[in-house]
Amino acid sequence: MIWFAPKFLAAWGERVPDMAEIFRITGEIYREPPGANRRTLRFECGRQGFYLKLHWGVGWREIIKNFTSLRLPVLGAKNEWQAIQKLEQLGVETMQLAGYGQTGLNPARQQSFVITEELAGCTSLEDYCRDWPEKPPPFTQKRALIERVAEMARRLHENGVNHRDLYICHFLLQLPWDGRDESLHLHLIDLHRVQIRKRTPLRWVVKDVGSLHFSSMEIGLTQRDLLRFLRVYFRQPLRQILVDKAAFLKAVQQRGDALYRTQPLPEEAAE
Repeated sequence: MIWFAPKFLAAWGERVPDMAEIFRITGEIYREPPGANRRTLRFECGRQGFYLKLHWGVGWREIIKNFTSLRLPVLGAKNEWQAIQKLEQLGVETMQLAGYGQTGLNPARQQSFVITEELAGCTSLEDYCRDWPEKPPPFTQKRALIERVAEMARRLHENGVNHRDLYICHFLLQLPWDGRDESLHLHLIDLHRVQIRKRTPLRWVVKDVGSLHFSSMEIGLTQRDLLRFLRVYFRQPLRQILVDKAAFLKAVQQRGDALYRTQPLPEEAAE
C-alpha cells in the first residue's frame, strides 16, 4: 500500500513516488534511536518542509520481547498513520498527513514510512514554559494552556486512546499566540506508540496523566493549577473528584514521582 496527499504530490511534481524513492530521501536527521531500525528526518519539497519517518522492521527479537511482556509490538509507521487519523476524528489537533506506505508480509522485516507536513512556527510546551518559575506568564495564558491540555487528554482517554509518551514536550504550540482561547492551537505529536481500543484501561490512563504530571514538575505550577487541570479533565466538581478519584490521584502522584526519581529529560525518556 502507498498513499500521498494531493498537496504532497503537487510539491513532488504530480508523479507518484515509489517506496524506493521515498527511502532514498535525505535531509536533516531529527531522531535515530540506536538499534530501533527507524529514523525521523526533515526534508523540503516544493519549498515546503516535511517530516519523514522511516521504519525498517523491528526484528523478531523485539517482537518476542514485547509479547513476553504482554505488550503488542509497534511494527512500523502504520500505527502512527492510524493514530493521526483517529485524533483528527476526535478533534484533537495533531500533525497533517502527507503520505504513508508499507511493503512486505514478514512483520519483523516490514518496511514502512509516514510523511507529515512540518508544523512551522511551533514550539514545545516544555520550551515555552521553561522560564515560568522565574517569569510567570499572564494568568489567562496559563489557564488556557492548562485547560487545553486537560481537554485533549480527556478526549483521548474517553475514546479509547492512550499516548504512552504524554510529556509536555510532545505538545507543540503554534506561535505567535495572543493568549486567547480562540487563537490557541496546540498540536499533539510523536504518536508512533499510541494505542487505540474501545476503552482505555485504567493503568494506561494513570501512565499518561502521570507522565504529564512528571514533565510539568519544573515549570512552576501551583496546587490551584493542578486542581484546575483535574476539574477540566474529569468535568466534575473538585470536591467530588477529590473523594471519588482519590485512588486514581494517588496512583498518578506515585507514577509522576517515580519518573522524576529515575527518568532523564522527557524528550529522552520518550525513546
